[in-house]
Amino acid sequence: MKFNNCFTTFFFSVFFSVVIFSSSVSAQKAFTRQEINDSIQELPYFSNHLDNYFITGVPTNQSIDRASANAKYQISFKQILSKESLPYDTYLILTYTQKAFWNIYEDSFPFRDLNFHPTISLGKFVYKKNDELAGIATLSFEHESNGRDSIFSRSWNRLSLGYTTNIFKNTTASFKAWLPFAYEEGNPDLLDYVGLAEIKISHELIHDKLSFAVMARKGLNFKNGALRSRIYYNPFKRNIANQYIMLEWYLGQAESLLDYQQSQSMIRIGYVIKSNEFNWFRGKK
Repeated sequence: MKFNNCFTTFFFSVFFSVVIFSSSVSAQKAFTRQEINDSIQELPYFSNHLDNYFITGVPTNQSIDRASANAKYQISFKQILSKESLPYDTYLILTYTQKAFWNIYEDSFPFRDLNFHPTISLGKFVYKKNDELAGIATLSFEHESNGRDSIFSRSWNRLSLGYTTNIFKNTTASFKAWLPFAYEEGNPDLLDYVGLAEIKISHELIHDKLSFAVMARKGLNFKNGALRSRIYYNPFKRNIANQYIMLEWYLGQAESLLDYQQSQSMIRIGYVIKSNEFNWFRGKK
């Protein structure tokens, strides 16, 4: 797939845009330390983590048939283990995400791959000198595998450091870097495709109605990587339970662990319960 030049241009455009505009903080009224501390006590212990969705679609880089078209769904939730802050004002959080690739158009509807992703994290709110929210930092231990054996086994572990912040009005950026370990068996060249970091940018065009998000990742082998873009549209008159229609385009490798070396371009559409994990950055109403 010949997408490397435009992908590289986009990747560095995103990176330098974030660096340049990171000082252009939104005029939205940010939450204060006290307001966040009070809000944490009202949060449910158990809630959604990443997007929960069911989408289906077709490839754009190969012929469309019952084998190449598929469905993808994701279930993701988190458990706050304690609402009382730990040392350095951190919070301990357990998360679990399961992503499935389902060949629903083939006979017997086989699952192509299941990816399991449990995580335990320390989260910390970061504040400016005036005690308004500046960002959220996380330090996580992550395990990801497809639960299979023999030549189909794929797994890796990593320590990751993430930071999410507003870069300008209605736009949030998330940066994540990881230190992998215990991944060589079964997928020794995995880092050539997933690299050591990723960037996510999300922007709300119409409040509670229309938004988009993009994720960019480069492998250690610089010709490899992934670019994922999503458009969220709420067709309801009200934002009912954070439900949207999502259009997704995934371009690159490592969408699933089993086929992490395979380049693909997939467009899918479907139903999503959108994550509200970083609604802190939308400011006070």
